[in-house]
Amino acid sequence: MDRTLALFAIGLVFGGGIGFVVAAGNGITFDGHDHGDPAQHAGMDHATLHDAPLEIPADGAPSLSITVIPDEMSGYNLHVMAQNFEFSPRNASREHIAGEGHAHVYVNGEKVNRLYSDWYHLSTLPVGDVEVQVTLNANDHRVYSIGGQQITATTVLTVD
Repeated sequence: MDRTLALFAIGLVFGGGIGFVVAAGNGITFDGHDHGDPAQHAGMDHATLHDAPLEIPADGAPSLSITVIPDEMSGYNLHVMAQNFEFSPRNASREHIAGEGHAHVYVNGEKVNRLYSDWYHLSTLPVGDVEVQVTLNANDHRVYSIGGQQITATTVLTVD
């Protein structure tokens, strides 16, 4: 009886691991989003979406400001304050819905992560003057823009 249970547990571990590797190797994520399927991105190339602006009218458009404050324990905390905008992780990488999406966080011009709420912990930052930038992005990753200008907020801090 004990041997049967042990073999069953071993089978679950190896079976689950193999299934995970096969799924990950084929671009499937836990939420069923297939990064290899262009239909998941409205027929557009995923890399192109990240650079493409989404022009919206200025009337009622989202606005954005950020602050970066030292964390008492380690790193820094980024606070993103967006108006007329709803963070919508459930619709990430899906069709555009006006006024919702996510943010992209950049440190010294390099994207470090997506953001699905108004707080983010930056565990490490390089020493010296550091530029932290946040863009507001539609569900399909296009950057919200007004008159050719991305909706973005930037701050520079000095890290010792």
